[in-house]
Amino acid sequence: MKMIVNVDGGARGNPGPAAIGIVIRDGEGNVLQDLGETIGEATNNVAEYEALIRGIELAKELGADQLQIHGDSELVVKQMLGQYKVKHPDMKPLHARAKEALDGVEWQISHVRREQNAEADALVNQALDAAA
Repeated sequence: MKMIVNVDGGARGNPGPAAIGIVIRDGEGNVLQDLGETIGEATNNVAEYEALIRGIELAKELGADQLQIHGDSELVVKQMLGQYKVKHPDMKPLHARAKEALDGVEWQISHVRREQNAEADALVNQALDAAA
């Protein structure tokens, strides 16, 4: 089953209180699941990777075998595509976890502008507001 996964992560302060936002849709665009939750203290990039990993895992739990992933972090998207090297030591294990999570599914990932990722972004902010 094909699913569309929008992911976002953010931190208030860098590092600071961080959260992830995920919206999973079926091929027709119907929302199957959404999630916004805090992940403790983290940097923006760590939060983006955590959102990606959790989004992949949730979609697979829902039965996805094809994923179209959208994220507004150019760094994470281009690292996943192999266009940017993963140089930072804190990012290497997260990148490896994301690649491992993708085992067994066909996938594509694309960078979208923040306004095209508004629902996932809103879930991040709702989670951070609720925790404040």
